[in-house]
Amino acid sequence: MELQVIQNKIYEIRGLRVMLDFDLAELYGIETRVLKQSVRRNITRFPNDFMFQLSKQEWKELITICDMLPEKIKFSPALPFAFTEQGVAMLASVLNSPKAIEVNIEIVRAFVVLRQYALGFAELNQKLEAFMIETNMQFNDIYQALTEMASKTEQDNKPRNPIGYKQNS
Repeated sequence: MELQVIQNKIYEIRGLRVMLDFDLAELYGIETRVLKQSVRRNITRFPNDFMFQLSKQEWKELITICDMLPEKIKFSPALPFAFTEQGVAMLASVLNSPKAIEVNIEIVRAFVVLRQYALGFAELNQKLEAFMIETNMQFNDIYQALTEMASKTEQDNKPRNPIGYKQNS
């Protein structure tokens, strides 16, 4: 399974990277109803930091933002479950089939790649900020030197009183 396909199904909701139940069901090759039923039967395995149900407002926002959602899902009265990386890993124990285990491995790899990308971005951002600070300090030094040179040039160009004796003619 291609990592890019999985990464396109990872959303950010409530500040968490999650996958939605209908996308997971599609990847596992089962109906969303079956996935939800398995989760409800094992609800103690899914605390709030592993899985949560979207509110109506969150679902409406997601529908307006994402044009990749299937039409039949957009108008479903049931609110989807959102699974964090840990929740997806827990699904492997609930959906105990070879395909579920294989898909879970790929999904966890996709989450790891996204996390590495985010860490790399944060590191790059820190380096960029350090560069900007250093560059600003250098520009300040250059500005100060130019200001001093300009004031010295201004003093050099002032008319000076001649030195020596004046002869009366």
